[in-house]
Amino acid sequence: MNRIERRLADLRGAGRKALVTFITGGDPDRSATVPAMHALVTGGADVIEIGVPFSDPEAEGPAVQKSSERALAVGTRLLDVLDIVREFRQRDAETPVLLMGYLNSVERMGYRTFVDRAVGAGVDGMIIVNLPPEESGELRQLMRERDLDLIFLIAPTTTPARIALIAPQASGFIYYVALKGVTGANHLRTDGIAPQIERIRAHTDLPIMIGFGIKDGASARLVAPLADGVVVGSSLVTTVERNRNQPERIAPALNEQVRELRTAIDHL
Repeated sequence: MNRIERRLADLRGAGRKALVTFITGGDPDRSATVPAMHALVTGGADVIEIGVPFSDPEAEGPAVQKSSERALAVGTRLLDVLDIVREFRQRDAETPVLLMGYLNSVERMGYRTFVDRAVGAGVDGMIIVNLPPEESGELRQLMRERDLDLIFLIAPTTTPARIALIAPQASGFIYYVALKGVTGANHLRTDGIAPQIERIRAHTDLPIMIGFGIKDGASARLVAPLADGVVVGSSLVTTVERNRNQPERIAPALNEQVRELRTAIDHL
């Protein structure tokens, strides 16, 4: 049982919803990221996603795009993000850490090299936005051998037939994209979420996390009852951006923001 499975099983057993938080590695610089990660945990995050900066993101809204640009401008690459996780692990051996990014970075490093380095750094899994399940077999097998989770996205437009294809190949959890659009979009609606979650549950026992468009305690409280947890990213990245010229303020600001989210989903 890896860290992700153990943490989500504990939360499910306790009847609590998971809070998954996202920030971009190296934004606004590498020295700010590890303190920010620890602040997310002390604020109440159960799982941390670290974005791997990429020049041509396909699913990211303006906030996350700009965070990648800032991280790339100071030279942050996949190896640097792995070093960030390794440094985080010096103080925190328990909190699950996922990388979220694009296949291009992994392919350039090489699948086996990436998996070996990810395990060595203390990574628990990865979300690869542009990797379709039909093309994931080689990497998924290498990750499975090292107990790393490959987490897949399912969207409102995903057909029942495709859900049946994707769900059995996933591990860790299913990431349900709550809206048609990019990260940080402002048109979150809940009316179509529950039926799609039911379709997913028919094909897997994995926990299901809902992300995209969840910005604050109110929106988190709205969708948390529909699944096993929520993913919050763009609003946290915006907090980083707002404090980028005073990086010592980033960790306290994130901590306060996550506490508000934690309180909201703990008091449904």
